[in-house]
Amino acid sequence: MRKLAVLCYSSSSVGCGNASKKIGWTWGPRLRQHVSKFSSDQNVSRSVTINSEDDCGTDYTDFHKWRNGGGFVHKSAQVDPTAIIEIGAVVNPKSVLGPHVHIGPGAVIGPAVVIGGSTKIGYNVALGNCSVGESCIIHFGTCIGQDGFGFYVDEQGNMLKKPQLLSARIGNHVEIGANTCIDRGSWRDTVIGDHSKIDNLVQVGHNVVIGKCCMLCGQVGIAGSVTMGDYVTLGGKVAVRDHVSITSKVRLAANSCVTKDITEPGEYGGFPAVPINEWRRQVATHRWILKKGIR
Repeated sequence: MRKLAVLCYSSSSVGCGNASKKIGWTWGPRLRQHVSKFSSDQNVSRSVTINSEDDCGTDYTDFHKWRNGGGFVHKSAQVDPTAIIEIGAVVNPKSVLGPHVHIGPGAVIGPAVVIGGSTKIGYNVALGNCSVGESCIIHFGTCIGQDGFGFYVDEQGNMLKKPQLLSARIGNHVEIGANTCIDRGSWRDTVIGDHSKIDNLVQVGHNVVIGKCCMLCGQVGIAGSVTMGDYVTLGGKVAVRDHVSITSKVRLAANSCVTKDITEPGEYGGFPAVPINEWRRQVATHRWILKKGIR
């Protein structure tokens, strides 16, 4: 897709030589070399079709330069005129972008992705098989809507991939930190509720449903098919095993691990996670035993 941005620009009226001057700084030295490779030919065909590892036989003339920012948009995408799509960003077929959406450089908006009004997408974000609500902020390098981690062993002992055919749905006023990954669903959509906030480097597995106003701190890992209520807070490095439910208004201390359903609101901690006062007693007892040298 990044190659697409360069080649589309080079086939526009400005010519490839001007393209290298205008967008080489955006992509850095490696892409500047790529542009200079093509700059020797000033008569690049407007109907050029390029084969590459990730784009086989794509007709890049189906994309046009967006007037507000310089990114590239497929002719079948529905983009509000107020949207900003910066140089190096690509909006794929049948995507829908609402008013005042801002797409940062290097972002890839996959086919049929829907983005609500006033949402800001940071540099190098990849969105596919998903919808994003209004007034969201998605920081640099985040990936939403990719395959979930699902496999099974067949009768011959081969490890096969389980189809991940559904989508991810992000609510309104959600903020997602840098380099976070949210997988799309296999038997139900992955859902992030309204006003939830997710820190950097968080993994949300397929089929996970998170309620509204939840807070997930850095390096949280949520396995597949977890269901969380509203106003849940997970401290840093909390792990949640697959197919468990966490009721609303639960707070989990950092480094905790949820191994079974939590059905009562309150504070929890430890591995496995237990009510916070019980965990504190466990820690105090362990220290006392070590201090006394009891074996």
